Amino acid sequence: MNWDSNPLKPISFYKQNSFLIKLLILFLLFGLTIRFFSSYSIDFSSPVLEIKTSSPVTDLLTFDKGSLTSNSTNLIEDEAKSKCDLFKGEWIPNPSGPVYNNNSCPFIELPQNCMTNGRPDSDYLYWRWSPLDCKLDKFNPEKFLDLMSNKYWAFIGDSISRNHVQSFLCTLSQVDQAKEIYHDEEYKSKTWVFPLYNFTVTVIWSPYLVKAEIFEDNDGVSTSETQLHLDKLDEKWTSRYNNFDYVIIAGGKWFLKTAIYFENNTIQGCHYCHGRNLTELGFDHAYRKALELVLNFVMNSSHKAQVFLRTITPNHFENGEWHNGGTCNRKVPFKEGEVNITDIDRILYEVELQEFDKAVGVASEKDVSLKLFDTTRLSLLRPDGHPGPYRQSHPFAKDKNAKVQYDCLHWCLPGPIDSWNDLVMDILMND
Repeated sequence: MNWDSNPLKPISFYKQNSFLIKLLILFLLFGLTIRFFSSYSIDFSSPVLEIKTSSPVTDLLTFDKGSLTSNSTNLIEDEAKSKCDLFKGEWIPNPSGPVYNNNSCPFIELPQNCMTNGRPDSDYLYWRWSPLDCKLDKFNPEKFLDLMSNKYWAFIGDSISRNHVQSFLCTLSQVDQAKEIYHDEEYKSKTWVFPLYNFTVTVIWSPYLVKAEIFEDNDGVSTSETQLHLDKLDEKWTSRYNNFDYVIIAGGKWFLKTAIYFENNTIQGCHYCHGRNLTELGFDHAYRKALELVLNFVMNSSHKAQVFLRTITPNHFENGEWHNGGTCNRKVPFKEGEVNITDIDRILYEVELQEFDKAVGVASEKDVSLKLFDTTRLSLLRPDGHPGPYRQSHPFAKDKNAKVQYDCLHWCLPGPIDSWNDLVMDILMND
């Protein structure tokens, strides 16, 4: 039988050849697959998968030890960082402790110098603030001073602002010693310079931020009601505003004091002015007016400083207030949910948030940098960080049962207020 006369022969032949061709292709594909996967190694020694390859795909990836990130991962992390609330978190143990002490820093005023004054415990020194959803780096004084070369920083407000500037100076002086170049007659307003960086820091005593006639001595004893002009800002800071690159403005507690309120040099009413035939307007009315005036000034100034509005510092007096036996003897921080803000502090805090919200929209339109420095919640959790009876030197040296006045508002130095500098640094670095 010849080839052409058997129709089954070519079909069988083609089937066999087709099978061989398919088998050859299969082996080729299998070989290529083995070679492809053999060019990769997977390291399971790290909890995060780490891929090592010489493939051009790696040009899209950035590797670090024990981690794998990509451009899209970085975008996700950046978005998470932008949503991070630095001011919501907890106090965590900090075994390294503070970077300065009462011996290394000459800027600590006696009422906040708890160690020198004989406070016997030291656990309050070994905590630092940690936001819940992001990492907060420790303050880097050298890096900060590099950023602030030839700049001017102002703290404007009451004695808490003065408390903060002392912490600020103590931390920065680990790199360059600040030199005082100005003080007022009462030593409440001061200016320093860091000579190696030409960085200037000032604190301006302006507890009401608006024009005020105050008739009170250093012990808080008044001979008459304070007179507040709610339509006039305090020129002690406005006259110098154009010099400042960065400003932290704060108020609050002084508005709780007895005061008579003026506008257009005419009495409008008062707060807590018993015996006078005046309308009780309330401290929140005055505080709102003052903050509105301050923020309008910032919004409309031709000088574009970067401004932080710091929120109030809650006190931790228990069993009374500062003038009637109130104390603060706690030794550890509160956890979230263990303490509530007082009604009065809540009112002040809400006024601050409301006025800031009103101003920040205008700020964006006018290219003004305005930020909320919300230290209220984190401060509320630190009842252990106040001088308490150690606002004076060794109060129980002669009588361990002596009745002394406690300070449950200001902060020991070093102490919790040092974490405020970590927050400032983070805000600047991510601005």
